[in-house]
Amino acid sequence: QVQLVESGGGSVQAGESLNLSCVVSGADYEFYSMGWFRQPPGKEREGVAFVDTFGSGTYADSVKGRFTASRDNAAKTLILRMNSLKPEDTGLYSCAAAWGFVTRTRGLTEDLYKFWGQGTQVTVSS
Repeated sequence: QVQLVESGGGSVQAGESLNLSCVVSGADYEFYSMGWFRQPPGKEREGVAFVDTFGSGTYADSVKGRFTASRDNAAKTLILRMNSLKPEDTGLYSCAAAWGFVTRTRGLTEDLYKFWGQGTQVTVSS
């Protein structure tokens, strides 16, 4: 059974940074494409960042230039580095895994992902 566990969330002031981690178990991690999603309070879940099996990433327009996603296959970990945080970045951040190669144009499509973590809360105050 594939399991994903996120950590690193917290409460910060606008302009500060946070690093999120997602540790994957029960899977050949290197063969999974990985995504970060977030659900703001009272809103639908949205794609934030995506990393394919080769380590190439793509990002939602709202976070480009501020967020960086990367993967460490040896540690079976997905990282999301978030800089210059804004109040609108507040939400429950979840990582997700999709088997195989996913093109970057489709990486933020929620329906592609079969396995999800429970999420870690990020709150940004102004």
